[in-house]
Amino acid sequence: MRDSNGREARSIIVFANAASGSPAPLGRISEDHFDRIFDVNVRGLLFTVQRALPLLPDGSSILLFGASGATKGIAGLSVYTASKAAVRAFARSWSVELQERRIRVNVLSPGPTETPIFDKAGIDPDGVKAMKAAFASSIPAGRLADPYEIARAAVFLSSDDSSFVIGADIAVDGGHAQT
Repeated sequence: MRDSNGREARSIIVFANAASGSPAPLGRISEDHFDRIFDVNVRGLLFTVQRALPLLPDGSSILLFGASGATKGIAGLSVYTASKAAVRAFARSWSVELQERRIRVNVLSPGPTETPIFDKAGIDPDGVKAMKAAFASSIPAGRLADPYEIARAAVFLSSDDSSFVIGADIAVDGGHAQT
């Protein structure tokens, strides 16, 4: 692969992952709650990519971390899901803006995934178990994702094997947002 000056270019991948969210039903959403979530999930992601952009050779890839909630309504998480929908909008616009440089922008949108974040939610172990069971029951696959399933999709989207995948939102969610 050659850059715009004819030099051999190495492909670089920027994986912009920013995720913060806490429940707040409509009617109880404060400006602080909104600002906190959008500052991390939208502002943080945008300025991370913008800072990295001058370092990227032509033909690089940007992979944004979305969420299945961006396309599926989840009660009490409207601010979080709206922030993840903004991530999807970035990918669409940036794909067009960066086409001359052949920089691909895609979104990886996982569903509920088995990670230690559940144990950090401030909920007792029985509550965590109940929350995971509730999530699993809403997923056609009948379980939470294994982090390695998400990682394998990220590797694919970062590789030349996905060279014709541009501006896409790839759901790795066990069908969570598809049903």
